[in-house]
Amino acid sequence: MVWLQKLFTKTEINDDRTNKEFDRDWVTLDPNVFGRSKIYFSTSQEIDLYELEELCDSVGWARRPVRKVRKALENSYLVASAWEIRGARTVLIGFARATSDQSFNATIWDVVIHPRFQNKGLGKTFMKYMIKKLRSDDISNVTLFADPQVVEFYRRLGFVLDPEGIKGMFWYPD
Repeated sequence: MVWLQKLFTKTEINDDRTNKEFDRDWVTLDPNVFGRSKIYFSTSQEIDLYELEELCDSVGWARRPVRKVRKALENSYLVASAWEIRGARTVLIGFARATSDQSFNATIWDVVIHPRFQNKGLGKTFMKYMIKKLRSDDISNVTLFADPQVVEFYRRLGFVLDPEGIKGMFWYPD
């Protein structure tokens, strides 16, 4: 894991690709890339924990006890999800959550996009959505942990490794 951080100035992040409608932020998609998919982001839609487990399985993450995942979601400051509407069915295709002191700092955790939607710009748009939500609460320091293979993805979003000599430290039980 690599620790990354993004600091913000007063400049707001504007992402005109989302449009507020009820509790869904609809994503404008390129039909040449996404076909007839309809996708939206939400911070209020209930997430089925078994559907979330399937999404995490799709990217090869290790399984975690459902009761602990539930507790993590309940204690998160922000839980965001991405959904695809396929006919009459709505399918979870992305997820992330953040913990926060609700004033200065937030840490983004568990970012996952279904492999079918990776490398198409959806992950970038989803992360901008997360950051925009955190910035709307005037949180100016956003951190995350990333596996080495995705560090470059987060760098392109403005996250930096070890800014100003800040060293993340970890404690693990023996």
